Amino acid sequence: MIVDVFENWKHYYAGSAIWRQAFEYLSTLSADTPSGDMVPILGDKIKARVMYYQTLSPGEAVLEAHDRYVDIQMSLAGAECIDWFPRSLLTVKTPYDAVSDAAFFERPAFAPVRVTNRPGSFTVLFPQDAHAPQLTPGTEPAEVKKVVVKVLAAAL
Repeated sequence: MIVDVFENWKHYYAGSAIWRQAFEYLSTLSADTPSGDMVPILGDKIKARVMYYQTLSPGEAVLEAHDRYVDIQMSLAGAECIDWFPRSLLTVKTPYDAVSDAAFFERPAFAPVRVTNRPGSFTVLFPQDAHAPQLTPGTEPAEVKKVVVKVLAAAL
């Protein structure tokens, strides 16, 4: 997992054209970007979806991981928390499905790491990083608009 402020993205995979394209796409987005379906940015190597929703409690959020794609998650408006877990230590709830590129896990009582994504920061989640996004950063559900950029792990 990588968590950083947006202006530092070049410190990671500096020579990777795929990484550069993903972050150049992210730099074009704002709170006014409409939400919608998954859109291809570079064929199946980079795709993205902007979404808008209410945050959830930890008991409502889904704990997932992906095999083929790395997630870059960034809030465009509002904030959300993402709980991180080492995938290798979790109990599988729903086995990996290649079509959705997702496996789902039983949620332990406590997350070893909780990240708060706010506009101006990003979180990168690799296949070994199980994560539960969409979490309420405070005591009450809040609205958040975010983007998830999926980068084909084999392309990095």
